[in-house]
Amino acid sequence: EGPSEWHKSYPIAQGNRQSPIDIASARAVYDPNLKPLIISYESCTSLNISNNGHSVIVEFEDTDDKTAISGGPFENPFRLKQFHFHWGTKHSQGSEHTIDGKPFPCELHLVHWNARKYATFGEAAAAPDGLAVVGVFLEIGKEHANMNRLTDALYMVKFKGTKAQFRSFNPKCLLPLSLDYWTYLGSLTTPPLNESVTWIVLKEPIRISEKQLEKFRMLLFTSEEDQRIQMANNFRPPQPLNGRVVRASFKA
Repeated sequence: EGPSEWHKSYPIAQGNRQSPIDIASARAVYDPNLKPLIISYESCTSLNISNNGHSVIVEFEDTDDKTAISGGPFENPFRLKQFHFHWGTKHSQGSEHTIDGKPFPCELHLVHWNARKYATFGEAAAAPDGLAVVGVFLEIGKEHANMNRLTDALYMVKFKGTKAQFRSFNPKCLLPLSLDYWTYLGSLTTPPLNESVTWIVLKEPIRISEKQLEKFRMLLFTSEEDQRIQMANNFRPPQPLNGRVVRASFKA
């Protein structure tokens, strides 16, 4: 089941632009040509929250470019499709990306697609420049007021395969103040592991409380009729860099 077995069904798991990676901050190359990241989530249209057996996902209506990111390394705007999280059983692990070898307890992924170039999300997800994922690290600290609406909804999707309406949640409230970022070419971190993602990993983490993170750990990998298995450690370990360059939008 786990990441070490994925290559048997998905040979691309051993490809040369797999994600996540460990970002060695001193080796990242400052690129003055990288534009600031522009996050336009004004008319935000969240639809539902669901448990897909790997993570908890909030999905968005993605029929226009009103909820999109642009700037950064991108030519086109990329539309928000969904966001989801990865977390650990304990605070010493949970994130997918690591910084100088250090993991965070949780990582948020905001998944966007290139709708100017591709007709559907599926088509974009198979193309080398089809997806853009913004990664945000979560660390333990004081309660994150804007996260409560989300953590309070988790009980509705405790079991695999459950879904609930989750309207008018704007994930802009989950972003840190600074949008300084690292960027590199990578992949999806769960099967089918397509090498279609331009990653934007934000340098500044956000903080949530221990109690808020505990609510994520109450979710289950299993459906209601199965033996219960706690959902946690749903992260893939860092993959080889294979000569890829990580660029930074900021001077170290």
